[in-house]
Amino acid sequence: MLGHKPFLVLADHLTKNGIGVLRFDDRGVGASKGDFKEATSADFATDVETKVNYLLMRKNLIINKIGLMGHSEGGVIVPMVAAQSKDVAFIVLLAGTGIKGDELLLLQGELIGKAGGETAEKLKINQTINKGAFDRVTKLADAKVLKSELELYFQQKLKEYPSVKPEGMSEERFIQTQVMTLTSPWMRFFIKYDPATALTSVKCPVLAINGEKDLQVPAKINLDAIKMNLEKGKNKDVTTKSFPNLNHLFQECTTGSPDEYAKIEQTFAPVALNEITNWLLKQVK
Repeated sequence: MLGHKPFLVLADHLTKNGIGVLRFDDRGVGASKGDFKEATSADFATDVETKVNYLLMRKNLIINKIGLMGHSEGGVIVPMVAAQSKDVAFIVLLAGTGIKGDELLLLQGELIGKAGGETAEKLKINQTINKGAFDRVTKLADAKVLKSELELYFQQKLKEYPSVKPEGMSEERFIQTQVMTLTSPWMRFFIKYDPATALTSVKCPVLAINGEKDLQVPAKINLDAIKMNLEKGKNKDVTTKSFPNLNHLFQECTTGSPDEYAKIEQTFAPVALNEITNWLLKQVK
């Protein structure tokens, strides 16, 4: 991603510390089958379940404990699996979300917009438009009805706020892009999904970490929600930690803006790597 291979760096660090790692391609990528475009986070959770079963069936492995680690959306998927499987001994959430999808996207848009220098007026307009669109996604279950409603909605919003359309893009193209994104199976699921659904059912040890300059999954509100929902479900082994000056990819950064990701030489801050590794080694003693 943007010239970085964070999962390679993370896997390499863990294996050098005696922790075995299984990584796998997303469905429809590499040799994996399936249609990525039509899949949701719930579908990806079933993919993870098959990897746990694969490890359990391997005759040449001595399995002590199987844990799951996920970054960002992976931090939504991992609790889904852990909530249902007794074979998952612990989980690590890297910049995982603890709040509902529509709430996260609104907060994310505001923070990234501010970092990008957008005016208060433009931010308010974007929030108003996005909230209206997300509300329609939440309320309308029929895909065809939703598509029609969103087309009418964005036509009206363009009349009210012509400046939201990027310069050089036709109105038709703008509307089509917005509607296509919001009606995809993945986005519809993500907007409506509340991570509390799974978190309250996770009983295994949990480590949840985040960078304090993360603008995509803001640290405090998400870590607080993760901890609250785990404890609500009577989970007594929860560790949360935020790191100063780290962004969504756990790079040492200046602003936290996604615009910085490719410009930063570091792929994964050592302080975060060590925190993850030390916690994992305690789980597999």
